[in-house]
Amino acid sequence: MNANVEPAAPPPAAAPTDKRRNILILIAVIFVVLGALWAAYWVLVLSQREQTDDAYVNGNRVVISAQIPGTVIAVLADDTQLVKAGQVLVRLDPVDAETGLSRTASALAQTVRQVRQEKSNADQFDSLIDTRKLELARAAADLAKREPLLADHAIAPEEVRHAREGVELARAALTQAVRQATAAHALVDGTPVADNPAVLQAKAAYRDAWIAAQRNAVVAPVTGYVAERSVQLGQHIQAGQALMTVVPLNSLWVDANFKEVQLRHLRIGQPAQVRSDLYGGSYIFHAHVKGMSAGTGAAFSLLPAQNASGNWIKVVQRVPVRIQIDDADLVKSPLRVGLSATVTVDTTTRDGPVLAPNANDTPVGDTQVYVQDLERAGAEADAVVRRNLGPDR
Repeated sequence: MNANVEPAAPPPAAAPTDKRRNILILIAVIFVVLGALWAAYWVLVLSQREQTDDAYVNGNRVVISAQIPGTVIAVLADDTQLVKAGQVLVRLDPVDAETGLSRTASALAQTVRQVRQEKSNADQFDSLIDTRKLELARAAADLAKREPLLADHAIAPEEVRHAREGVELARAALTQAVRQATAAHALVDGTPVADNPAVLQAKAAYRDAWIAAQRNAVVAPVTGYVAERSVQLGQHIQAGQALMTVVPLNSLWVDANFKEVQLRHLRIGQPAQVRSDLYGGSYIFHAHVKGMSAGTGAAFSLLPAQNASGNWIKVVQRVPVRIQIDDADLVKSPLRVGLSATVTVDTTTRDGPVLAPNANDTPVGDTQVYVQDLERAGAEADAVVRRNLGPDR
């Protein structure tokens, strides 16, 4: 037997090493693919979007105030209620206004009658002029008859002197009548009674009193929901005092405060998406960029920051950007003023203007609920004038 023979060596264990290498390569490939996908997503999507969650729903807040002072006798709308444009919200005690209306109606009627009297006076002075002319002609004829008799000593000189004085008196009376007629005609000539300046002034006072009487009813200028009601029954209010607020929820926007580094690619008209916490992140409101503020929020704050100091620290500023929400989306899903929101703007199209290029000729808001006051007041004033013109109108 050969006792010195050594046992054979085991084969090398290469299989575990190759398997580990393959796993590492696979992991590296996965990370590279994920990185490439993320880079593509960033270039194609994220770089074309600007997003902020520093955004809040805003809208018009129409403050309702009385146009005349008075005492509140009725409150016809309360918080959370829907009111229509032209609906009466508050009524004031009408006694003072109605008294003033009656007083101005009497003054207007009296003015019309006085103007009619002035026209009659002017005609009377015209007739007086004719009378004075006849008196002057008669006095001149008497003088002409007496002057030849004086040369023949057939008449006393005193009688001729009295005749001459009569001519002078008649001439002076004619001059006075002409001037009186001129003064009388200056008040009434050129316009009919209804268009006389005194009548027009009285009509204006009547219209003011009529409108004041109508304004005892405080109406809503727009359709919306009542908020911040502070007026109470029996309260004496002053003209311009805030009584309540009406918020039209059919036209809202979002004030999105973007960082200054996000404004580079923002343009007016770019589409945007708005998500509100009220409906969760899944519901999207369609919107567009309406405009950008002329300054940062800090610049328009009540106490602007004073950066000219030694301990200055740079802070990224934010600029309010108005995002107009489509009205159709607001009809389906109403929002409330002050709600927080998240805004995402699609900046793919960057050829729009940064600032509004033209002045806006369209009114931000308008109402027709007050237009009828002046028309009706004018009609009532004309009726008072017609009743006092008389048959010679």
